[in-house]
Amino acid sequence: MIISLHLHLSKSLLVQNLKYQVLSIELTSSDHIIQPQDIKNLELPSGIDTTGGVVISGRAPMWIYSYLTHELHPTAWVACYDPRIGAVVSVTNSHQVYIGQVIPVSPPNGRQNHELIQPRNVETGLCPAVMIVGPPDSGKSVLSHALFQALLSEHPDIYLQRAHWDGEGNYVLELGQQTTDAEIEAFKQRNKGALTERFFPYHAQAILQLRRQKSLVIVDVGGMVQPEKLPILEACTHYLIISSKPEAVGVWHEFCRDRGNLIPVAVIHSSLSEVEEVHRSEPYLEITSGPWVRGQVKSVSENILKYMKSIFISKN
Repeated sequence: MIISLHLHLSKSLLVQNLKYQVLSIELTSSDHIIQPQDIKNLELPSGIDTTGGVVISGRAPMWIYSYLTHELHPTAWVACYDPRIGAVVSVTNSHQVYIGQVIPVSPPNGRQNHELIQPRNVETGLCPAVMIVGPPDSGKSVLSHALFQALLSEHPDIYLQRAHWDGEGNYVLELGQQTTDAEIEAFKQRNKGALTERFFPYHAQAILQLRRQKSLVIVDVGGMVQPEKLPILEACTHYLIISSKPEAVGVWHEFCRDRGNLIPVAVIHSSLSEVEEVHRSEPYLEITSGPWVRGQVKSVSENILKYMKSIFISKN
C-alpha cells in the first residue's frame, strides 16, 4: 500500500502564554494527490500533549482537516493555520481561547528544507509576488493554476492567492472532465461574490502576510483595470500579462508598470491553438502560447517557467 500522507508533530511551543504543538500535514506522493481511503488507517503521532492546543497546518483537502480536528478532541483546543492571518481556533475545551480567535503563531513549515529558494529581500523581508493580469476570457485563472501546479512539486513553499470574486477557484479547475462547462458555470454563479470597499485591501494585506512566509506568491486579480485594485499593486512586485486581445496589452503595462511600478515577467499572447512562438526574450519574455482552456493544458512552457523561476530562485 502506498502511503500518500504523513503527519509531523512539533515539540511544545509557547505564544501569548498559550502552550501548543503544530501537527503538519505532508503529502508524500510526487503528484501531491491524496485519496479519501488514505485516511482510513491514519493515526495521530505519539507525544501529543492534551493539556495544550494543537495547530493543524499544511496543504490538504478540507476532509483531512475535518478528520484530524475530530481525532484531536481530547486536546485543550484545536486551530487551523492560515498563512494569510495566523492560527484560527475552531474547537476549544478550554477557557484560555475562544472560537474564532486568531493566534499569531510563527510559520509552522519554515524554509529550512528549501535551500534553492532565493532569500527574502534583505530590505523588506518579503518574497516576490506576481500579478497575473489581462482581459477577460484570456486564460488567467487557468494559467495561474497551471503555473502553481508546475512549480509546486519542486518548490512547495509557494502560494496562489485568488483575489477576485467570480467564484472560480482551484477546485473548479480541478474538477474532472466528466463535469460539463454548464455545470461549472452554474457552480461558479452559486459561489460568485461582489466587490466591496474592503475586498482589495483585505487581499492586499493577505498578500503581504504571505510574502513574509513564502518563497513566491502568485496573484490572480481578475480581468478589469480598476482603480480599486491599487492596494494589490502596492502589495505585489511583478506582473505577467496573458491576453487574447493584442490591443489590451498596453493598457495593462500602463496600469502595472507605469502606475504600480511593478516589474514585467512576461507577455503571453493567448491562443486557442496549440502553439508556442517566442517573439522576444529581453527585457521580458513575449510569447504566443496556448491553449489556456480548462482541461486542454498539457504542460506549462519551459520558456514561461524559466522566467517565473528567475524571480525567486537563487542563481548562486
